[in-house]
Amino acid sequence: MKHLAKAREVFDIEIAALRAVRRQLDGSFDAAVDLVAETLRQRRKLIVVGIGKSGNVGQKIAATLRSTGSTSVVLNPVDALHGDLGIVCDGDVILALSYSGESEELLNLLPALKKFSVKIISFTGNTKSSLAKYSDVVLNIKVQKEACPFNLAPTSSTTATLVMGDALAMAVLQARGFKKEDYAKHHPNGAIGRALLLQIRDIMRGSDRNAIASEKISVKEALLVMTRAKSGSVSVVNQKGKLVGVFTDGDLRRHMAGDDGILSKALSTVMTRNPICIREDCLAAEALKIFNERNIDDLVVVNAKKEPVGLIDSQDLPKLKLM
Repeated sequence: MKHLAKAREVFDIEIAALRAVRRQLDGSFDAAVDLVAETLRQRRKLIVVGIGKSGNVGQKIAATLRSTGSTSVVLNPVDALHGDLGIVCDGDVILALSYSGESEELLNLLPALKKFSVKIISFTGNTKSSLAKYSDVVLNIKVQKEACPFNLAPTSSTTATLVMGDALAMAVLQARGFKKEDYAKHHPNGAIGRALLLQIRDIMRGSDRNAIASEKISVKEALLVMTRAKSGSVSVVNQKGKLVGVFTDGDLRRHMAGDDGILSKALSTVMTRNPICIREDCLAAEALKIFNERNIDDLVVVNAKKEPVGLIDSQDLPKLKLM
């Protein structure tokens, strides 16, 4: 239990630190968001610089910015002075991370950066530091103490830096009107990307895997259609080929419990009318939403004429990596 007590103490210290940093937010944050949004609008980039633990946190901040559509790169302050300054262009914005604001490697880099027409946004716990004086916008991440018992190892301060970076990225996302579909473009191999980029026609079972039967045939005949398609349901159509119902193996079990003559009945008498369906040109994300909201196993896919053209089985979703 002593270890749990220490863990809870660390959580409490860092949560208190974040609340303090939240209270410190002011107009500088608005200025930072406006500066970043304008820079990106002009198709310039963000350059994140930091050393040590700040540099590690900077990697995550840059990754979050990139994934939400904000062009950003990481520049190591030491490597920068040995040729990597070539990544810097006029019009870029520098996100400089240093809790003390006095990191030697970072301060050595600042004069070289100032030779470019760039703006500097600093994340620092010392608003009177050398870094703050070099900066155009200062974001205050001062915390009362680290979670380290010696108040030395960066803990609360790095958490505050990370959360400030997240806040900046999300505020910029909002300011730029970045949408879920835009996010998907940056994550084409992720579950979100696939759900938002793939259309229903790309994931549905079609052709011989799509069981379709006339409402006039018997349940027994419909079961043969389902068996050939290896499907747990059949889309029921009228004489014009329009979807009018659906019949599932679950429906069969429920009817057999109280009706021995179910196999000889016409589909029209036992099917579920006006079933839930989805257009083939909808996004896969819409199918996910329906499965999450409705208690169904199969989703009928129709075309613009409301003719069944496919089927989505909920068991296919894990294989498609949409969930």
